[in-house]
Amino acid sequence: MIDYEYPLSERIRTLLRLEDLFERFDVYAASPLRHAHHAALLTLFELAEVAARADLKTDLLQELDRQKTVLAALRGNPHVEGRTLETVIAGIESAHLGIHQLSGKVGQHLRDDDWLMAIKQRAGIPGGMCEFDLPSYHHWLHRPVEARGRELRAWLAPFAPIRSAVDIVLGLLRDSGQPERQHTDNGYYQRMLESRNPHLIRVTLDEAVPCVPEISANKYVLNIRFVHTGGGQLRACADQPIDFDLTFCTL
Repeated sequence: MIDYEYPLSERIRTLLRLEDLFERFDVYAASPLRHAHHAALLTLFELAEVAARADLKTDLLQELDRQKTVLAALRGNPHVEGRTLETVIAGIESAHLGIHQLSGKVGQHLRDDDWLMAIKQRAGIPGGMCEFDLPSYHHWLHRPVEARGRELRAWLAPFAPIRSAVDIVLGLLRDSGQPERQHTDNGYYQRMLESRNPHLIRVTLDEAVPCVPEISANKYVLNIRFVHTGGGQLRACADQPIDFDLTFCTL
């Protein structure tokens, strides 16, 4: 099954982008190949750009506070596993403290490094990172794998509180919804949202179905158009019935 997620606010869109970048960095940094470490470094630059939003830390702190208040009210509830609840609350408190202790813009440690900024500047030029453009970077890519890995992890470390908060908020958001089985015969699905105010819409589709959902929504209506995968002109999947799970997630 493949999950397709559609955020309905810029705040959730930013968190999803950060989550994707953190996961991408992990894959690249775990590889011994120098080209993978090159991709990991470029991903770090993307992280710094996305996380530099002035309101990111404030938004995360406010959401962590709100979720802690909601969860703390469940203490003593016989239908809630107490140990699991305390673990989640402790994680929220730890992430909140970590973000509160961050000074300046997220990723400022990268911007303060002249060597890294020289690389970032050349990265914006197509083909601008050849060895004759950046000989010192070429030398870095030929250092031992362990040495490059240590530096990559050190550059990522200051992002840890942000990553913890993103994981917590998105985890709670996804857990808030229950999937509903839906069906379409003509490749198009529409639903009025009525009193729902979702922050995230998830469409779960069997990977064997050769179609992908194109989702658009506002506070009134949800539209999903299923189109065939692959290259060429986009064509609606009007020639086959499609079953899928639809989940509305709200913080």
